[in-house]
Amino acid sequence: MGKNLEEQVGDLLVQKGLTLALAESCTGGLVGHRLTNVPGSSRYFMGGVIAYDNGAKARVLGVSSSTLYKHGAVSAETAREMAQGARRLFGTDIAVSVTGIAGPGGSAPGKPVGLTYIHLSAHEAEWSERHIWQGDREANKAQSAEAALDLLRRYLERAPT
Repeated sequence: MGKNLEEQVGDLLVQKGLTLALAESCTGGLVGHRLTNVPGSSRYFMGGVIAYDNGAKARVLGVSSSTLYKHGAVSAETAREMAQGARRLFGTDIAVSVTGIAGPGGSAPGKPVGLTYIHLSAHEAEWSERHIWQGDREANKAQSAEAALDLLRRYLERAPT
């Protein structure tokens, strides 16, 4: 049986000598939970913030109030600022953020349940993804965490050593 995504990510971070931080909202710490299930993850995972509230996104991660007002908490712009803020806060090479609507409520015009934005911020790269999951709350959270780890894996496979 092959390695799971969090093990693959850990191996790649160690091989490349890179550090990681997280900024999670709708996943509630699930990405960090998965990463820290890997023995030795303290070598590369510096920490994470669960910024569920807009005030926390602004105060802790530095997401601008104008971004939150213009684009909302669930937007590519907010995901980008969350990842950049986590990278600054923890002083890491890479940070990944996840923000979305897990459901069953919370939808708005143009923002259905399951809408999720994932962003990776690194010194030389900014990668974003948008997804719309179709599951229940728990499934949407699980799919978001899996997608965040997969984005990180794909970035690390291409990242310079």
